[in-house]
Amino acid sequence: MAVPGDPPNGTPEGTGGGDDELRPDEYRSVVFDEDFVRAARLQEFSAQERMGEHARAVRSRSIWSGGGTARPRTGTPARGARQGMLLVLLIATAFAIAVYMGLRNPYAPAPGGETEPLNSTVVPLAPAATVPGGRPADLYANSPAAAYRVGAAGITLPAVRRTHHFTEGQVVAALSIAKDYLVQSSLDPDVLSGAASRPVRVLLDPGQLAQFDESMASPSADGRHAATGWLVRFDPGTAVVADSRVRVNGTLTFQELNPKLLEVSTDHTFVYAVRPAAGPPAADGASLFTVRRELRLRFDREDLMARRAEVTSAYVMAGPQDCASEPAGGFRPLPAGAGPTTVGPPASDPYATGRPRRTAGLCGVLAEPDAQGSPRALPQPPPPASVSPVP
Repeated sequence: MAVPGDPPNGTPEGTGGGDDELRPDEYRSVVFDEDFVRAARLQEFSAQERMGEHARAVRSRSIWSGGGTARPRTGTPARGARQGMLLVLLIATAFAIAVYMGLRNPYAPAPGGETEPLNSTVVPLAPAATVPGGRPADLYANSPAAAYRVGAAGITLPAVRRTHHFTEGQVVAALSIAKDYLVQSSLDPDVLSGAASRPVRVLLDPGQLAQFDESMASPSADGRHAATGWLVRFDPGTAVVADSRVRVNGTLTFQELNPKLLEVSTDHTFVYAVRPAAGPPAADGASLFTVRRELRLRFDREDLMARRAEVTSAYVMAGPQDCASEPAGGFRPLPAGAGPTTVGPPASDPYATGRPRRTAGLCGVLAEPDAQGSPRALPQPPPPASVSPVP
């Protein structure tokens, strides 16, 4: 006897009795009632709906739609849609709060809030005798700079040890940054000619950039805004460097000021061969110009990571130059053959308004080399405060 669902002519031969012999009918116990149909994820459009242009045969009934009055056996699409929308709203709110707190973090430190300004003193040194001239190599050979090294090789690092709160690697980083600052501010040809200042600027703490920019734009001998306190610069209308092989000698020392600050003290003498900027260059028309720079640079841990320095003080002596000239904007070396000057620095008017000349009246005399021309030892700076290494 045939049952509903069997082929009209019976089961074909060779089929092994049909699918019922291979597996049970898994859909035989399923009741396709109204609830089952309404819970389906795909719903067929009605015939009238399918008559429209570009109409689809079915529509999706995801939990986000929430439409209709269909109710599956477990939960409702409308309830699921509300829960999903609430979850999205909570995520968006949390993200907005995180962005807001990141932009208005009350614990973010103000850049450069504790940075000290540079205090600088620039002293011109007048010649005591006629300024000698000649070829740069001959001038160096007959001067105290004969034994000095050339360029950055003359800036040597001391023996390194750790301090109480700074590791040996951090001390090495501070010394190397200080050396970079000396090289860029004293030996870079573009800096010496006044054509550039950026090589020095990029090594400064952000809290000192405004002071540095003002010193470059409007140099003044007020103890804070002398361009020659930050770097070595020659007045381009007075002199140019005749030999790029600058002679250098000096020392670097370091000490820990407190658990957060490391200080490096530099004391170096730079000897330049210069010639007058005007007129054709003469082979034997050069003269020597000496600059003694004593700097103090401070570093916190953020400075060490960013490879920058906070220059807190600079004491500079430079000559031979006329004491009546203003060295704040650039050095003005006296040319070969110029005699000693007796004119003092410009007069200071205590009643004048505006920025005072705090260094007015400072002028020295450039000592003459030994009669035999033998090199003299560079005076050593006072030793820094001792810091016992951590065992």
